[in-house]
Formats: sequence, structure tokens, C-alpha cells
Amino acid sequence: MAKGGWQEFSRPESLARSTGPEPAATPKAQQRVRVQRTKAGKGGKLVTAISGLEAPEAERKALLKTLKARAGTGGTLKDGLIELQGDQVAAALEVLQQAGYRPKQAGG
Repeated sequence: MAKGGWQEFSRPESLARSTGPEPAATPKAQQRVRVQRTKAGKGGKLVTAISGLEAPEAERKALLKTLKARAGTGGTLKDGLIELQGDQVAAALEVLQQAGYRPKQAGG
């Protein structure tokens, strides 16, 4: 290297991102999963919202399918938030406990 030729990003290996281990996901039993009834933004209709799930998309979809079958109602997955139609708090708490989470009921 020439005298005074300092270049921070001159070599390809300096541009490569580190491929270190990914941070471990929070265990299911330590996640703060909240189950609550809400009407906000739903045209006055009651929905059960489940938030705080730190799981891959495929696992959340499988959990949604189980929740919908157990509650016998429709539901959706929006921005990592699971929404079930109607007041399904008891059913949601039961299914989440069986899946290994420690859910809490939020709100009234």
C-alpha cells in the first residue's frame, strides 16, 4: 500500500457483512403474549387481538389456523398481530398455553 493511501473500503472483504450467528429467538415461555378484546377501528365489531408473538411467519399462520378452528370463527394475521372475530379470549388463552406460550389477558 502506498504511503498515505488509507482507504477504509478499498478491499472487497471490508465491504462484506459479517455472517455471525443470529441472535437467538426468545423462548416461547418468556415471550410477552397479550390477548385482548377491542373494537378500535373495526366499525364497532368486537375482535380478539393477540400481540407479542415472536415467531416466524409460517408458525404464526399455523397458530392462526389452530385458533380459528378452536374458536369456530374467522381471523386474520396483520403486521404480526393475530385478530379473531368476536370475543374469543378464553379459547385463545387455552390454545396459546397448549402451544407453550404464557399468554396474559390485557384490558378488561
